[in-house]
Amino acid sequence: MAIASKRWFYAVWVVGIGAFAVLHALNLTADFPNHTPLHIDWAKYTDEGWYGNAAIRAHLFGRWYFPGDFNPAPAVPVWPFLEWILFFFTGVSIAAARALAVAFFFANLVLTYTLLRPRGPRWMALLALSLMVTSSFLYCFSRLAILEPMLTAFLLTALNLAVRLPRMKRPMVASAIVGVLFTLMMLTKTTAIFLLPAIGWAFFAAFRATGDERISSASDQDPSRLHAWFDPRAIRCAAVALATFAVTFGAWMALVVTLGYFADYKYLLFINKYIKPTEFYWPLLSFWWSLRGLIWVDQILIPLCEVLIGAALVAAVFLRKQNGWGKRLLLDPIFGASILAAGGYILFMTYQNHPQPRYFALVAVFCFVIIAMATEAMVSAAGIMRLLGWGAVAVTAMAIVLNGLQTASYAAHPEYTFVNAALQLTAYIDQHPNGNRILVSISGDEISLVSHVEALCDDFGTLSPAFPDLPTKMAVYKPGWWATWNDIDLGTLEDIHTHYSLEQVAAFKAFDDPERNTLVLFKLHPLPGGQVRLIEGTNLQQQLPGDKIDIPLQ
Repeated sequence: MAIASKRWFYAVWVVGIGAFAVLHALNLTADFPNHTPLHIDWAKYTDEGWYGNAAIRAHLFGRWYFPGDFNPAPAVPVWPFLEWILFFFTGVSIAAARALAVAFFFANLVLTYTLLRPRGPRWMALLALSLMVTSSFLYCFSRLAILEPMLTAFLLTALNLAVRLPRMKRPMVASAIVGVLFTLMMLTKTTAIFLLPAIGWAFFAAFRATGDERISSASDQDPSRLHAWFDPRAIRCAAVALATFAVTFGAWMALVVTLGYFADYKYLLFINKYIKPTEFYWPLLSFWWSLRGLIWVDQILIPLCEVLIGAALVAAVFLRKQNGWGKRLLLDPIFGASILAAGGYILFMTYQNHPQPRYFALVAVFCFVIIAMATEAMVSAAGIMRLLGWGAVAVTAMAIVLNGLQTASYAAHPEYTFVNAALQLTAYIDQHPNGNRILVSISGDEISLVSHVEALCDDFGTLSPAFPDLPTKMAVYKPGWWATWNDIDLGTLEDIHTHYSLEQVAAFKAFDDPERNTLVLFKLHPLPGGQVRLIEGTNLQQQLPGDKIDIPLQ
């Protein structure tokens, strides 16, 4: 290809990537795309409000902390802190919160390019970016104000620094920055601990690669090969990074404990513990469940990614004499780190036994990096591997076209059912005053982000002697309203009945999940004379005199 033609080709390619990237920033108040296999994920109902509620409350109600309610900020403070700053300029809005997430997605594109460009031809880096911007899966989740895009950005930044350490003039300073980045990762999502091996691999493999350059003439059995993995410089840099993390993370935890928020930190860990199967082999069942969940990302690209990793392993083990591309690829700092990042998060889901589509937003990025690097390595190889590499290019191109069409369709047909429902619900509350303008709902913080109504969560709340349960919380805050999706949980009904009667007053259609597509609003009427009903068996888990309930009790 002539130089001029190649430049035009790359220019058009970059413009196409940019066009699809821009689609992510359009219509930010629109629903998470309806009628997708991803409708089961609860993030669109709750997470945007939950993890930003400290910023929302600080701006709207003058205090970031509601005692007895769900307050995740002590455990994951980075996202609400950034939202708190942003809201000074934009006001509290779901569009602003989502714009912040999209900004991190854009940063991830730049960071992925800077990670890959020095390691191969330009087309390899652009291929990874093409997979990211056309992915309908990433389009869905990168537009939600959730934690995964920011966590991915911090990890990509750390990897960019780690692989450049051997050639830096001040590697210790950069290592300290990596330590700070890992602290930010841990204060973004506690699950970041499962990503530490990826960063560690990047540290040691990067120094090993420079060591190989110095001892390239050594035989495979030369002890210097093993020594290269434990380069003193790598050990010192890793020690500095870990020490910096220990100091910075320890300082935050000391502050949390000193200010009395450690119970909120522990509570976030507690609610993310899920019931494990009773079989002794449950980790295998959970691992298979988590591995199958990768198909949520893409039904073409994920199998291709697995095949490419398998091909690299086979080439490294059985074909190392004929062709060393497999070994070189597996020992590459970025390729190995990408496998460990994706695998680490799958390990987290295995341990948790509760894979959710949004968790794969980080995994998807590194799977796309793996595909781009493996495809380039095969195309650059000789013989049959080169032919197979071009086959992988063809499959990848087909997936890009199909995903691009789906993503463009999502972008061209926005729906606004949730925002409309939240605004209509709040308008009803304002037009029909009923005690305190406080809404209790599992989606309360999400609604608050949209319509600025004060909200409490009916499902989660840090337990303490002052707030041992939901009835106590409701007795203290005295809310006037409650909202639920489609039906009423019997346990929640029991808690509410201790102090209130319920009157169903309105319903609002939102989203596409058949089990959660109607937001139902209730007035809460305090029992006369401050009466408190006592729980005796299941006596409060049914419709009682004074109630008006038309939806099912589950």
